[in-house]
Amino acid sequence: MVVGAEGAMGSALLAQMQARPEFAMVRGFSRNGLPASAAGASAVGALDVCSESSIAEAARVASATHLPLRLFINATGFLHGEGHMPEKSWRQIDPGHMARSFAVNTIGPALLLKHFLPLLAREGKAVFAMMSAKVGSIGDNRLGGWYSYRASKAALNQIVRTAAVELARRQRESICIALHPGTVNSRLSSPFRKEGLDVSTPEAAAARLLTVLDRLQAADNGGFLDHSGKSLPW
Repeated sequence: MVVGAEGAMGSALLAQMQARPEFAMVRGFSRNGLPASAAGASAVGALDVCSESSIAEAARVASATHLPLRLFINATGFLHGEGHMPEKSWRQIDPGHMARSFAVNTIGPALLLKHFLPLLAREGKAVFAMMSAKVGSIGDNRLGGWYSYRASKAALNQIVRTAAVELARRQRESICIALHPGTVNSRLSSPFRKEGLDVSTPEAAAARLLTVLDRLQAADNGGFLDHSGKSLPW
């Protein structure tokens, strides 16, 4: 399953997963998708990470397939919009923008964990992956700025880590992980691209992330990895 399946990263991940023979079914969900209960297996269903009822309905539809959930990827995220850009100074902190960042980047993903982690396959490898960001690393923060985005992704990392501890008690072969995809050519990153910055196409970034996911082992549960598989500081 891919949530955020109509975004740049999500659509690339969905397409590449659908082309792989090892999955019996690959489902995509997005805020602007078709009603989850009406969308066929090849259509993108509706799921709004800011609505728990929408998440619960998508989980109900997924469970009705009676197929074990082996790979779940959340590719949603919010950096700028609705009249706001990432903060350059504490003087620009706005409560509405910060609340939106936490709603999409932290609270919504926490609700995805709540409703979809119970659907992971009970035996064998199963992966629950959250798209995080390197700027959510507290240890790596040398530039400052971007208060809302940094804080919401740092909070997401803590939620992933906490869920991984609980998951390990229940299913030793399952993995809950935070991933940094690198800078991807997308609407989210377009205002911040500059000369000399290493920017990947969504297709290339998706291929690298799927390679990282393929190589994961149970010992990686609770980790924070970049698109090359390297561990990032919390």
